[in-house]
Amino acid sequence: MLEKLEGIERKFREIEEKLSDPAVVSDMGLFKKLNLEYKELKPVVEASAEYRKTLKGIEEAKTILQQASDKEMMELAEADLPALEEKKAQLEEEIRKLLIPKDPEDFRNAIMEIRAGTGGDEAAIFAGDLFEMYKRYCDKKGFRTEIQDYNPGTMGGYKEIIFKVVGEGAYGLLKYESGVHRVQRVPATETQGRVHTSAATVAVFPEAEDV
Repeated sequence: MLEKLEGIERKFREIEEKLSDPAVVSDMGLFKKLNLEYKELKPVVEASAEYRKTLKGIEEAKTILQQASDKEMMELAEADLPALEEKKAQLEEEIRKLLIPKDPEDFRNAIMEIRAGTGGDEAAIFAGDLFEMYKRYCDKKGFRTEIQDYNPGTMGGYKEIIFKVVGEGAYGLLKYESGVHRVQRVPATETQGRVHTSAATVAVFPEAEDV
């Protein structure tokens, strides 16, 4: 793993140098490509630095246990070693996940479509609730939402709403939301307190790249 991480760190430093090159900065296509690659590699490099620090801590603790004569130092090393070994295993798992190739489209803006399904007016209200939920989530993530089109429900909410989420990595974060969403509750349209099941479909697409 260390050999692979060394290669990634070299590549990261090379890209870092290129991003400060005026010739690269003036080429927006190349600059954008390298900047995305830089941001993709940065978490790996940061995790790698923490991993090396942890390995060094483990080595130092083992050396103390083998060579030190100070009882207090040996007790401290013995107490630290299990936590360092656990951290090493966690970092190895994190790095493995970070090394999984990313979908290039993950960095794009997202187009989301929410449509009311079965459940009549309550389904439209539920679709509206879903939109508000996603909007608040995007706000917290620092993304901007732009409504593209909508068809309001007769009792509130939306029969259909299409909106764009603007922000780097929006599609990668939201793409797994695609599918049918269901809710069981006493709806605002119910007068006798009965529980209804309503559904809405969510579709998420990467925004097409400008040509």
